[in-house]
Amino acid sequence: MSVEKIRKEEQPFHQPERQKQVKVKVRKKQWISTGEKMLYSAATTLFLAASVFLVQFSASMDELNRDIRSLEQEISQQESQNENLAFQVKELSNPDRILKIAKENGLDIQNAQVKQAGNIE
Repeated sequence: MSVEKIRKEEQPFHQPERQKQVKVKVRKKQWISTGEKMLYSAATTLFLAASVFLVQFSASMDELNRDIRSLEQEISQQESQNENLAFQVKELSNPDRILKIAKENGLDIQNAQVKQAGNIE
């Protein structure tokens, strides 16, 4: 036997090994994670609720200010009317005017002093 035959016999028969192909699932990294999504959703909800509250509060304050202005205007008008009426009362309660009206209606005042009724306490 030749050397080559011996070597062939000693070496086991080698077949090329097939490499096992392992499939690896590649996860794509998400741009925003689930936790971040929940945080952003909560923050957005909170921001929208605060915005709605702020607008509602501003509207109620505006309505309240309008009511106050209208009440102040009514008070001013009433004060003006009260002042006019007080002036008219002073004019109409003038003693000379009362004596004139009394004389026109035939009343005579003899030795008496005319006093204003509002001054008596």
